[in-house]
Amino acid sequence: MTEHSRISLAPDVLVKPVIRGTRLSVEFVIGLMAEGWSEADILANYPNVTHDDVIACLAYARDMLSAEKVYPGAA
Repeated sequence: MTEHSRISLAPDVLVKPVIRGTRLSVEFVIGLMAEGWSEADILANYPNVTHDDVIACLAYARDMLSAEKVYPGAA
């Protein structure tokens, strides 16, 4: 897994990974994109978020999913 310098684990801010220096969680940003928001929409509505922050959220989510182990259930 790569290091994510733009993503912070700060339980005093939120109990989920956030974009460093904000209270916006990775989950929230990924959720916006899943609901159809474009990167431009996110950047326009959250001026403290940068292109690199959005990319970091996607990379963090990718790395978390690639580390996840899935065990198929019995039939």
